[in-house]
Amino acid sequence: MADSSDPTPQTSAQASPPASPPAPGQTSEQTSGRTSAQVSARTSAPQQDRPVYVIGGGPGGLAVAYALRARGVRAVVLERSDRVGASWRRHYDRLRLHTTRRLSALPGLAMPRSFGRWVARDDVVRYLEKYAEHHGLEIVTGVEVSRVEPSADGTGWLLHATGGRELTGSAVVVATGHNHTPYVPGWSGLDAYTGEFLHAGEYRNPAPYAGKDVLVVGVGNTGAEIAVDLVEGGASRVRLSVRTAPHIVRRSTAGWAAQYTGVLCRRLPRALVDRMARPLAKLSVPDLSAQGLPRPDTGLYSRVNEGAIPVQDVGLIDAVRKGRVEVVSAVEGFEDGKVVLANGDRVGPDAVIAATGYRRALEGVVGHLDVLDGRGRPVVHGARTPKNAPGLYFTGFTNPISGMLRELAIDAEKIAKAVARDAGRRNPSRLAH
Repeated sequence: MADSSDPTPQTSAQASPPASPPAPGQTSEQTSGRTSAQVSARTSAPQQDRPVYVIGGGPGGLAVAYALRARGVRAVVLERSDRVGASWRRHYDRLRLHTTRRLSALPGLAMPRSFGRWVARDDVVRYLEKYAEHHGLEIVTGVEVSRVEPSADGTGWLLHATGGRELTGSAVVVATGHNHTPYVPGWSGLDAYTGEFLHAGEYRNPAPYAGKDVLVVGVGNTGAEIAVDLVEGGASRVRLSVRTAPHIVRRSTAGWAAQYTGVLCRRLPRALVDRMARPLAKLSVPDLSAQGLPRPDTGLYSRVNEGAIPVQDVGLIDAVRKGRVEVVSAVEGFEDGKVVLANGDRVGPDAVIAATGYRRALEGVVGHLDVLDGRGRPVVHGARTPKNAPGLYFTGFTNPISGMLRELAIDAEKIAKAVARDAGRRNPSRLAH
């Protein structure tokens, strides 16, 4: 198939002439209303006419697309689902941002005051839809990129996508997200377990578990909040399986959001933040050792650098203190219809919800380019590109203490500046209009 600079939405049910890519101000839903597409056969686009492809239509991808557009660089967002913000639509119903509305807006559009201080999931989705419309972003849905490699002429990037598409861009921004593919540990006996088992990504609300005994595995922010949701929703018993005790912080204290502290600490030395956090934790969070949640031995910022963000309390402390959420040992496996815990106990809940995280799943897309570390994370992010892959950018694959959306907004501006600077060097007339 001839390569092309534009994926062209088109129905697979009928033959029709090649359609144009979405015009500025329209998503692919507005131009075609369909998610399946074919790429029209065209000759390879000249280098100066190639767009920047942004892989992923979540907040990171949308922010980069706007920032590029604002600098006169054409950006086309490729989204594998049928709508922007797909991962946000799948989150559990009660989810609210743990970061403030003011510090969670993307470049060029504030979040409405009516959303409140802690923005609900559905409002985040509405904001992302409005963001794409307000900025006239070019978005093509139903296109999943499977591999990125240097173009044959060495001046850009070739993207292999669903349906045999081959797209050539001047640069690529990978923004598929931190929470891309649900991860479940390889517990022994899980395949033979006949009880109800689901990943937290499938959990929506507590209604199906009213009156049931539920084991939640994992005590990150998702696991902690689901446990509280189940208690408040009428589950008869809720146990929370913990392997490593987390740092717990109050989401807000006397009006001061935990995010503000995170922003202030973002550039401070790790050891200093660790020392400062210990006495503050003792003042604000009670000792839950007797309930199975001792204070962590590792410093708060040290854990952040390892990828473990503190749990923001939205009711967990109170639920654990009152015994409404019971803390139990880590899960070791499944046997004879029971869940085997690390301390030797066997429990038989009605349902097991694994809040065990996600994988970035970048190996198939860019793993062959030697741009990932041993844990599958990009070796660079923001405006930096790998030395061996200039023009390849990543955003949204870290989980900073200062807030994911805030950092996505900052990275978007940095990436756009770097891309525009490079485009200006290669073709000054491209940015002149």
